[in-house]
Amino acid sequence: MERVLVVTASIGSGHVRAAEAISHEVIRQYPDADVRVVDFMSSETAYLNAFLKAFYLKMLDFVPNLYAFLYHTTSGPAGRFSAQNLIAWQMKHNMESLVRRYAPDVVICTHPFPAAAASCLKKSKDMRFLFVTVMTDYSVHQMWVYNNVDSYFVATEKMRQDLIQYGFAEKKVKVSGIPIEADFQLLPEQSEALAGLGLSDEKPVVLIMGGGLGLGGENFALEALEALDMPLQILVAAGQNLSLLREVQRFAERSHNTVMVFGYTDQVRELMAASNLLISKPGALTISEALAMQLPMVLHEPIPGPETENAVYQSQQGTAVWLKSDQGLAAAVRELLLQPERLDRMKQCAKICCKPFAARDIVLHIAGQMEESGEKEK
Repeated sequence: MERVLVVTASIGSGHVRAAEAISHEVIRQYPDADVRVVDFMSSETAYLNAFLKAFYLKMLDFVPNLYAFLYHTTSGPAGRFSAQNLIAWQMKHNMESLVRRYAPDVVICTHPFPAAAASCLKKSKDMRFLFVTVMTDYSVHQMWVYNNVDSYFVATEKMRQDLIQYGFAEKKVKVSGIPIEADFQLLPEQSEALAGLGLSDEKPVVLIMGGGLGLGGENFALEALEALDMPLQILVAAGQNLSLLREVQRFAERSHNTVMVFGYTDQVRELMAASNLLISKPGALTISEALAMQLPMVLHEPIPGPETENAVYQSQQGTAVWLKSDQGLAAAVRELLLQPERLDRMKQCAKICCKPFAARDIVLHIAGQMEESGEKEK
């Protein structure tokens, strides 16, 4: 593992956090490795990619139903191939520039756009690198499916079977889980986490998250909890949304509950460890971290498409309650907090489903592939 290029996309924070978890694990296992993490959707990589990112975020804000339509349209074979060919053709030269600049032994993609470009590049150019795709969802959408991938890493056995049905060899598809930071491998005591945050152990703690962009109806969740007649300690992770941060700070001043607000923070592990319940949009990385912390979830406000499928899967596994309408949020929270035995069952389900060592397993498997490839070339 001498030269590793991890290519992600800053469309939300999940893909980037997965890439960072992988890069940190490579350095942990191979301290001398040259590891680069590149945001494929930044203006430094390509202005058009940055424009597409801005268009995507505006579409989520103003016409989320259009995104849902596009997502489902491209899930069929015809839509898949036309969309994939367009993306791959347009972005291939950006990937080629990165490969020529960094000369990687392995390219690891944590988003479909760079994966499309890498697939097209390997097909059309004589460039030798191991091409790995790490899926950062709990379901397989066809926009993740590309030829010329040397290894896929997926979250569940169902996803593995789906890719095999697409025609990929079994040895190319591994169930690793979604990569999260190594800190989540250790489950702290709740009492220690509460003390670290200056919170009481006599009142329930509810954590509200909306992903790195601070989306996900956090204001609505706060107002819903305010109507409950039970005293709560509420932690709010506002992400990069500065206006939300200020709104929650003003809300905290008038709330009858204890409300603490955080911007973009590296304390997610501590916040989750202190909490009895998480209210969040169903982003795959947030879900994976909550599973590792054995934290029961109430999922709402999904981005149409992949996050809806994430919510469906987690509710089927017994790790989360999925609210299709926010109107029942307060009642759902009250019901869960008053049923500790149900919360315990959800914790046990999370313990079964979690894969906190995903990043380590991915890195070690890639290293094994590279060693095997090197032996064959001798």
